[in-house]
Amino acid sequence: MSTNTAWRLPSGGAGISALKKVSEPRPSPLLHQYLVRVRAVSLNFRDVAIANGFYGMPVKENVVLGGDLAGEIVEAGSATTKFKVGDRVTANFFPEHYYGSLESDPPNLGGPIDGTLQEYRVFDEMALLRAPAYLSYEELSCFPIAGVTAWNALLGGGTPLRPGQTVLFQGTGGVSIFGLQIAHAAGAKTIVTSSSDEKLELAKKLGATHVINYKKTPDWDKEAKKLTKGVGAHHVIDNVGIAEIERCFGSVARGGTISNIGFLGGMKQPKAVNTPILALMSGSQMRGVQVGSKQQYEDLLEFAEVYQIHPYIHKVFEFDQVPEAVRYLESAQHFGKIVVKVGSEQ
Repeated sequence: MSTNTAWRLPSGGAGISALKKVSEPRPSPLLHQYLVRVRAVSLNFRDVAIANGFYGMPVKENVVLGGDLAGEIVEAGSATTKFKVGDRVTANFFPEHYYGSLESDPPNLGGPIDGTLQEYRVFDEMALLRAPAYLSYEELSCFPIAGVTAWNALLGGGTPLRPGQTVLFQGTGGVSIFGLQIAHAAGAKTIVTSSSDEKLELAKKLGATHVINYKKTPDWDKEAKKLTKGVGAHHVIDNVGIAEIERCFGSVARGGTISNIGFLGGMKQPKAVNTPILALMSGSQMRGVQVGSKQQYEDLLEFAEVYQIHPYIHKVFEFDQVPEAVRYLESAQHFGKIVVKVGSEQ
């Protein structure tokens, strides 16, 4: 019997050390499904949050982590028509979210349903997208969560980014750096914050217009206003959450958008913040961004191919090193993306 090797976590909050590599029967596709051989998986902060028990959303028992993937079709269900064996593909993080806004809490990979840190996984035909030829498997694996989230924040809402506007990115993780590359290609000005001058220099090389070391400049919101001649950023990508939300409002342009992406700063605020008044006084809007639809992913891949966007990969780990890869992500040493290589390019 053909086997499938997977990394499973007994339960949410069990800890990174609880990740266990198991051998299971290889699944088979049904009529409208494909069996995908996973070639690369990029990690996200949610993987750390799930393992350490502060994700805050449903997680199945004995879950296979991982919400991103790039791979190839190795077996096709008898009623499939879109792909053939050997085709390179990727999958949407929400396998059943095809277009429009989320109307409920659909299944998402690596949480309420098994994810992608395994050698083989079955997908419905509608969940898969064709891979652009210019991307490696490792590069493609960075797109489903970080790339689509950044795309949705900048171009998927009611006030999409326009050329010449300014975008502020908190930190230099996957979403911020992917967003920087998208915004730069779209003709926007950009501001990137970090506590590391070395990372800020890398951001400049990727096209950042301005950088702010928030350790050296704690009032980074005032600095952002200064850098934009008092206007502020038309889009603020908030990866930190409630701990820095007041400064997000301090840096946003009148009528601008703050896209709430993550909670790197924790789930509690040490002091009360009157968010409604901050929104009212700045004339800005807050928008929660939960990755995006398959349609948005398709739009991103088309845009990325036109502008030849290659995600910045900080480090690639082997499949046997999954716990080490998750710990490395947890340490926040990275710039851009961390990728696990599941199979060779051959």
